Amino acid sequence: MDADQPERTPDGRYIVVKGRRWRATDPEIPEDVAAGLRRHLMAARRAVAASHRNHDPAAERLARSRVHTAKVALGERGTPWWEQPLAERRRRWEDGAAELDAARKPGQRTARPADG
Repeated sequence: MDADQPERTPDGRYIVVKGRRWRATDPEIPEDVAAGLRRHLMAARRAVAASHRNHDPAAERLARSRVHTAKVALGERGTPWWEQPLAERRRRWEDGAAELDAARKPGQRTARPADG
């Protein structure tokens, strides 16, 4: 097992973190798409935290909705990816990515890792 990667269950469907199982990301998602979805997820999680600091329930609802959309697109929520045919899985991540990309405010950038 790679030291940077969490432990996985033998069937590969879950990761194990501090003894707790969490549904793994769909392994069929192309890495560039998965990376974009993870960027959206982390930005949405930061927006949830900011909405708490600002006591803004409307912003929190919007941010939590974005978290949910990203998690579903990654296959970590909703119908388990291993129960879906590949075409349905592809539609799930493509639709989720399109929705998250469209929801960005004009001129807003999703943080990207530094090149190097």
